[in-house]
Amino acid sequence: MSKPIRIGTRDSELALWQAKIVQSQLENLGHKTELVPVKSTGDLVLDKPLYELGITGIFTRTLDIAMLNYDIDIAVHSLKDVPTILPKGIVQAAVLKRGNVNDTLVYKNNEEFLSAKKAVIATGSLRRRAQWLNRYPTHTVVDLRGNVNSRLQKLEDNDNWNGAIFAAAGIGRIGLRPEEAINLDWMIPSPAQGAIMITALEEDEETRAICKELNHEETEICTTIEREFLNKLEGGCTAPIGALAYIKNEEIHFKGVLLSTDGSKRIDVTRVKKLGEHTDMAQYCANFVIERGGKRLMDTIKNQTKKTNVYSTKSLTESQRLLFHEKVVAESSDFIKISLNRIHPRFLKNEIQNVIITSKNAVESLVTNYSAIELQFKNIYCVGRRTKRLVEQKIGKVKHAEKNAKALAEYLVDYIDGTEVTYFCSDIRLDALPYILTENHIKVNEVVAYETKYDGIKVGDSVESVMFYSPSTVESFVRSNHNEVIAFCIGETTASEAKKHFKDVRVAKVPTVESVIELVNEHYV
Repeated sequence: MSKPIRIGTRDSELALWQAKIVQSQLENLGHKTELVPVKSTGDLVLDKPLYELGITGIFTRTLDIAMLNYDIDIAVHSLKDVPTILPKGIVQAAVLKRGNVNDTLVYKNNEEFLSAKKAVIATGSLRRRAQWLNRYPTHTVVDLRGNVNSRLQKLEDNDNWNGAIFAAAGIGRIGLRPEEAINLDWMIPSPAQGAIMITALEEDEETRAICKELNHEETEICTTIEREFLNKLEGGCTAPIGALAYIKNEEIHFKGVLLSTDGSKRIDVTRVKKLGEHTDMAQYCANFVIERGGKRLMDTIKNQTKKTNVYSTKSLTESQRLLFHEKVVAESSDFIKISLNRIHPRFLKNEIQNVIITSKNAVESLVTNYSAIELQFKNIYCVGRRTKRLVEQKIGKVKHAEKNAKALAEYLVDYIDGTEVTYFCSDIRLDALPYILTENHIKVNEVVAYETKYDGIKVGDSVESVMFYSPSTVESFVRSNHNEVIAFCIGETTASEAKKHFKDVRVAKVPTVESVIELVNEHYV
């Protein structure tokens, strides 16, 4: 290459040291070089932890832009800081032989605090914080940002801190490792920790060919597995994920970990494969973690920095919660509490000709009080497919069902066999069914099969949408909340009540929780 290779680097002491290593190796191969130092957002914003900045590749973005603008030919990075997916047009050109992979504790005075109940440790890494708290749950971990030099100085100046955690490679490379330091062999490092990586433009084949001569194959294999594991877990600097792969006796040994941010939850995985048979190693290990609660843990971590925008007035199951689009941050609780009543035998002395059941709660109350043989109903009318299914499973054949109470009432006005019905209902009714029947000279005998208690809570100001499942859940919500929201309703009866309070009311295609979730997703996609 006739013109000098312009080497882009951050301008911290460690970054410059790494860039000069690359520069030296390139010049040993006979190439001319030029260092081009730049500042990154990660160096400039020192008052927030990395995971709070919400920027992927915070230490690489400035160099990426410089490369895409043709201001530099290659960039030198600590590989652990590089996003697992590179910007379009930029590729990994080489990985140098790896240095010390460990995390190191730099302590003050002595190590006695490790056995003490209380101690203060400083780190800006969420992964280090989580693993430390997992091992020492009574300790306090405080944030520490800046380059290696400034972090060491902050530790020296703070009398309340017992120690701080650094990458062993970082403090070792620039000769700043104090005597009061120990490697934390038990702490699983960041994926690709200790490795130096070179990026180049995909289109620049000549530069890529030159960089390939610096590539260390064993380091490339191991760091690729670690970074693929990170990618499969959808992690980055916002999740406490550790991974380490190494080659021994023609075998690749891998260990990985995912933790909650407070260290209270931990999922570990280990795997050994023969070299050459390791292509599915990262995927297998990521799936292992995901299947053991990793998906839920990752969702919780991601949502910690997001505000709730959807609230369900009914507690959702784990499988239902997983149906939401990634833009939805949902919380749920039961805004209605149900208490089943004792149904007096006098209501069941003789076979009842016409029975109306509009909820699963009424079914549960009936079968809790009596056996199916004792429930002699000639004609059973109900509301909703799930209620119909439950009635036929536990009581008997349903003669007719409608999707809401109003539609059922209108059907009965035209087709009821007789002029009297027994309606097993709640103590709170917000539907028009008894009124419509009575107006049309059909006698309604109401039996309070269960009691409904309003148990709503005040939701946060960030909530934009609320999921409702009955008129009672609407009533319970508005008793505790007065903000305007989008009302996602399970059916027309619920929607009719919601329209009394909200301007934007939407109804699910079918009366199921899953259909309401689908409606929510359609809005947020």
